[in-house]
Amino acid sequence: MTLFQRTPLLHTSASEQLRETIHHYFHNTFNRYEQLFETLTCDEAYYKKPIPLRHPLIFYLGHTATFFINKLILAGLISERINPAFESMFAVGVDEMSWDDLSDSHYQWPTVQAVKDYRQQVRTMIDDIIRRTPLTSAIDWQHPWWPIVMGIEHERIHLETSSVLIRQHALHFVKPHPEWPICQQYGNAPINDLVSIPAAQITLKKEKSDAYYGWDNEFGEHQAHIPEFQSSRYLVSNQEFLAFVKAGGYQEACFWQAEGLAWKNYSQAQHPTFWLLKDQQWFLRLMTEEVAMPWSWPVEVNYHEAKAFCQWKTQSTGKSIRLPTEDEWYRLYDLAKLDEVPALQAANANLHLDHFASPCPVSQFQHGELYDVVGNVWQWTETPTYPFTGFDVHPLYDDFTTPTFDGRHNLIKGGSWISCGNETLKSARYAFRKHFFQHAGFRYVMTDTAPNNENVFYESDKQLSEYAEFHYGDEYYGVANFPKALATIAIQAMANKPAVKALDLGCATGRASFELAKHFEQVTGIDFSARFINLGVQLREQGAIRYTLVDEGSLVSYKTRQLSDLGLDDVREKVEFFQGDACNLKAQFTGFDLILAANLIDRLYQPTEFLAEVHHRLNIGGVLMITSPYTWLEEHTRPENWLGGFKKDGESYTTLDGLKNILSSHFRLMQVPQDVPFVIRETRRKYQHSLSEVTLWERIR
Repeated sequence: MTLFQRTPLLHTSASEQLRETIHHYFHNTFNRYEQLFETLTCDEAYYKKPIPLRHPLIFYLGHTATFFINKLILAGLISERINPAFESMFAVGVDEMSWDDLSDSHYQWPTVQAVKDYRQQVRTMIDDIIRRTPLTSAIDWQHPWWPIVMGIEHERIHLETSSVLIRQHALHFVKPHPEWPICQQYGNAPINDLVSIPAAQITLKKEKSDAYYGWDNEFGEHQAHIPEFQSSRYLVSNQEFLAFVKAGGYQEACFWQAEGLAWKNYSQAQHPTFWLLKDQQWFLRLMTEEVAMPWSWPVEVNYHEAKAFCQWKTQSTGKSIRLPTEDEWYRLYDLAKLDEVPALQAANANLHLDHFASPCPVSQFQHGELYDVVGNVWQWTETPTYPFTGFDVHPLYDDFTTPTFDGRHNLIKGGSWISCGNETLKSARYAFRKHFFQHAGFRYVMTDTAPNNENVFYESDKQLSEYAEFHYGDEYYGVANFPKALATIAIQAMANKPAVKALDLGCATGRASFELAKHFEQVTGIDFSARFINLGVQLREQGAIRYTLVDEGSLVSYKTRQLSDLGLDDVREKVEFFQGDACNLKAQFTGFDLILAANLIDRLYQPTEFLAEVHHRLNIGGVLMITSPYTWLEEHTRPENWLGGFKKDGESYTTLDGLKNILSSHFRLMQVPQDVPFVIRETRRKYQHSLSEVTLWERIR
C-alpha cells in the first residue's frame, strides 16, 4: 500500500532534498485532489449546488489552483497572472460569511475542460517555481517558500471539504471509484462507558520557526489546568445515537439550544442528515454510495445535534454530560501518548487516507484506554475558536482565521479518515459553523466543570482595533474623522450628478461606506482583508462593534461603538461589503457613479494596472476620488511599480505626476488637489499624524 505523503519537515540542512520533497508533495496533492472529482458522473454535477450555502463544485475545482496564483502574486514569486478572470472568480466564496458572494447571477462559470486546462497551466507554473526558486535554508513563516507550502496545505484542506460537498450531492451525480474504497466492516457497536481522566496541566506552544507548516491560529502559547473528568471510551456510534432518535430527541425542544432549535426547525431534521430511512430500514449515505446502516461506525452530525444528544443524556442519567472542550481533547491526546502520523507506516488510526475512504467501527483503533482520540471522524468541542497568546496573522493570508473569531465557529479536533497533511497534526485548529457538516461526530464527557469560554468577541487584533477607532472612535487633536471628511468631499463633488451607486474601494472597516450611503442609493465596500470588512459587516448586521485599545503595555480600554450614535443606523441597509482584490475585481463590480479609493494606491502590488482599468468600473461623468499619503513601501509595492516618488530623467517625479500621466486618457482633474489630515491612535500617548492628498477625477471618455 502506498501511503499518501505526510506534511514535510521544513527544517533540514539538505536543501535539495527538501526541494524534491516539496516537489513530490505538490504533485501528490494536486493529483489526489483532481482524482476526487473523478467521482462525479457528468459535467452537470459540477454546476448543480450540493447545498445552497456553498458554491457548485466547479468553483472548488478552480479555487485551489487560483489560490496558488493569488498568493504567489502577493509574495512576489510571480509577476504575471495566468487568467485574471479565473483568479477573481474562484478567489472568494468558501465559507458562509456575510461578505461571501454566492449569488448565482454574478457567475458565468467556465466549462469543466477550461478549468482543467487552467489547472494544468498552474501545475506547470508551480512545478517550474519549485524547480528554479533558490532554496538555501530551512523554511519558516517568513521564508519565500512559505506560500508554496501554504498552497499545497490549502489544497489538502479542500480535499476534505470538497469530499463533504460530494457526499451532499444527489446520488446520480456521483459514482464509486477504486481509489476511494469504503470500509467493509460492520456489526453492532460496543456499549459505551466512561474512562476517568486524571487532572493535569496542558501546555501548547508553537513558534514561527516550527519544523512543520502551520496556520496562523496554531502559533502562540496556551496553558490550562484541566480538572479530573470522565470521557466516553468510544466516539458516539450510529447505534448509540439511535436511542436519542427513538426517544424523540429531534421532536423535544428542551434538548436544543436556541440556535440549534432554529436550525432544526428550519431544516425539518428528524434524524442525522446522512441517515436514510427506506421501507423501515436505515441506510447511510457515504461519499459516493448508500449502504445498509453500519451501526458500529461513528455517527456524523453537526454541533447542534451533538449538543442536543448531550442534553438528552444529561436528563436521562441525571449526570452532567457535555461535549469536551478543546483543552480536554488535548488532555486525552496526552494521556493516550499519541504522536504525529508516522512517515513510513500506516497510522494507528483511520486517518490520512491510510485505511479507508469512509469511517470504520469505533472499536477498531485503540489509543490507551480510549479509542479514536484521533481519526475516523472529527470531534466537535464546546470551544469557539479563539487566538492563543502571541497570535499573529500571516501577511499573505490574513483572513484564514480572524473572520471566525465570532463565537459562531466551534473547534473540531482529531481529524477524519480523509484528513491529511497539516490537518493531522496535534497543533491543527480547524473550526466550522455549528450547523455545517464535515466528516464530524463527537465523544462526550461527564464533569461538573463548566466549559471555559475564551473571549472571542472583543476584537483584540492591534491593527484592526486601531482602524476601528480610526473609523468609528474619538477625534484627536482637533482633526476631523477622516473617512467622514472624505465622504463629505465626495458628496460635494457629485453636485448634480447621478447618485445611484458608489464603490468604497479599500474600505477597511467601512465608515466611509456608511457615510456615502447618506447620499447614494447603494454603496458597495470592498477590501482585500476579510478581517477588516468583518467589522463593517458586524455594524451592518448588528449596529454595534466592540474592541480593545492599547493604553500602555498590557493595559487596554474596552470600547463599544454604535451606528445609531453616529447618525448612520438608518442607512446601513443600503451598504454591502465584499472581499476583493482592487487589482483584479470581479466583473459585476461596475456601473458606479463614484469610486472612492482612500489611502489605497500605495498599498497595491500593481497600482498602474488598477488605474489603467478603473474607468471600466465607472459611468461616464462619474467621479474617481483618490486619496493617499504616498508612503510607498517595498513590502507592499515593488519600487519599479511605484507611481512616483523617484527621479525620472533627472527630475523629481511625484505620485501626482504619475496619476496625471495614467488617468489623462479617460479622466480630467476636477480641481486643485487638497490635503486632508488624519490621526491614528496607537496607544494613549502615541499617535500617528499624516496628510493624505485628495484628487478628484471625472471620467470623460
